[in-house]
Amino acid sequence: MNNSARSSISTITTGPIYRSEKHYLDVPYDAAESAPGATLLAGSPTTCTLRVPVRRINLTNGEHCDVYDTSGIYTETQYAPTEDGSYPFQPDLEAGLERLHESWPQFAAVPADPTSDTPEGQKLVRTQLAWARNGIITPQMAFIAARENMPAELVREEVAAGRAVICCNHNHPEAEPCIIGKRFATKINSNIGNSAVTSSIAEEVEKMVWATRWGADTIMDLSTGKDIHETREWILRNCPTPLGTVPMYQALEKVKGDPTKLTWEIYKDTVIEQCEQGVDYMTIHAGVLLQYVPLTANRVTGIVSRGGSIMAAWCLAYHKQSFLYENFAELCDILASYDVTFSLGDGLRPGSIADANDKAQLAELHTLGELTKIAWEHGAQVMIEGPGHVPMHKIVENVTLEEDWCHEAPFYTLGPLATDIAPAYDHITSAIGAAIIAQAGTAMLCYVTPKEHLGLPNRDDVKVGCVTYKIAAHAADLAKGLPNAQARDDAMSRARFEFRWRDQFALALDPDTAQDYHDETLPAEPAKHAHFCSMCGPKFCSMRISKDVQDYAREHGLDSEEAIAAGMAEKAAQFEAVGGEVYVPVEELQATNTL
Repeated sequence: MNNSARSSISTITTGPIYRSEKHYLDVPYDAAESAPGATLLAGSPTTCTLRVPVRRINLTNGEHCDVYDTSGIYTETQYAPTEDGSYPFQPDLEAGLERLHESWPQFAAVPADPTSDTPEGQKLVRTQLAWARNGIITPQMAFIAARENMPAELVREEVAAGRAVICCNHNHPEAEPCIIGKRFATKINSNIGNSAVTSSIAEEVEKMVWATRWGADTIMDLSTGKDIHETREWILRNCPTPLGTVPMYQALEKVKGDPTKLTWEIYKDTVIEQCEQGVDYMTIHAGVLLQYVPLTANRVTGIVSRGGSIMAAWCLAYHKQSFLYENFAELCDILASYDVTFSLGDGLRPGSIADANDKAQLAELHTLGELTKIAWEHGAQVMIEGPGHVPMHKIVENVTLEEDWCHEAPFYTLGPLATDIAPAYDHITSAIGAAIIAQAGTAMLCYVTPKEHLGLPNRDDVKVGCVTYKIAAHAADLAKGLPNAQARDDAMSRARFEFRWRDQFALALDPDTAQDYHDETLPAEPAKHAHFCSMCGPKFCSMRISKDVQDYAREHGLDSEEAIAAGMAEKAAQFEAVGGEVYVPVEELQATNTL
């Protein structure tokens, strides 16, 4: 990588999150057991130990809570800052992360679809989809099973059925395997990338590290400014999660921003360039067809997808069918040769709730279903992108139609925003829609930041977007009843009831902000042990009162109802003891020991 870029990347944010530590689960993997009879590449190891990361939150009562972690090595203790905020030791960004997958068993190519007798189905490929269809549990699947607390066979079955994808380019061995599918934890994506107006390579690398620190399961580099290739290279070599792109953006840069100068050859070369670098999934706007463009004419907000508008402009300029649609089979062969996942783009998604679920959007969705079957026939993995801006009562319909028309391929949606009236708060308007659509079956949510519709997100916006979308994703996982989804909530509830303030901060999705808010009014150290906060104060805290009732019950061998009755009788006796007066001088109460 370019040394001048390295010199400009001075420091990144590293070190453990509050009261937690990086922990690894050692999971043995044996190819002979996980894939009996399967052929390995020459020289490949047959066994390995998979180191599956978790973030271990250490609690003050001696317990701990392990949570899903996407932060890579950047939250390891060795990279912690000193008290003055300086970093004595940081990861070597020029060397990049460890190339994990290269030490794992590597399987040989297998038929793309062993149940098909077509030339495409019998073509030999090396993709997670093809291996799953051929009964092989790969190291990536075993890694994911441990990470998700799910059986490895379930992981294989969902991938084989096309209901889940493992975005895992052979050329991005640094990434920790991640699965996207509705049977698993809802994932979130963070968009980063420079523009022609602002940002640098250093800023984008820091945004990637920062986003994964706060829970981003995947990163999309949407750079449209200068140094697109080099920016992506720095991000990829240091990115512990799958990374996605929109190849159309770089292809457009190559023709100096003129959509009419685009050709299939320029686009194809761009896709291959990005596959070679290690991009794990690509948004391909192959469903924007010439005949669908007029359907957007009466929309309130027209075509709001950048990729969709570029493709529409090309189609209208030449009055020809999309070169992405016409050459889709070749695209399938290219992506399958690297095991890059299709993220079939919603180029005609609604940009306002007025346009939600209209003819243009649904026509494209039908076509994405057609393309999904073609990609699967070639052994390529597929997920489907979705809207956008959708009012609450129309959200579930999007999932129903996508699963029906696109054969249950994983759904990946931006929000959707449930209302259009809140610029600067669209992380909230979209999280409302995101929680609803994820509960209905969407597998991954693309975050929205407070800067949506207003400007390029900065570092703080990235954190807000990630935390907001972790809330939406987790709320959906609770509703779906995923294994262990509620464990962290229960730990938080116990800490809250027992007034373990430091544990409440530690268990929060954003410990730093939680502690800052608490300390705004009660900054002193004793307040970290107080049985109240500044909202209710010491006399009106419902949890303190409730705990007093429980303590009274235990001390007197009573259940809670009996404790309340006994306490009322005791207080009545005290009232009579002071003469039945409502207002009594405090000195008298002290004298009778009834204060």
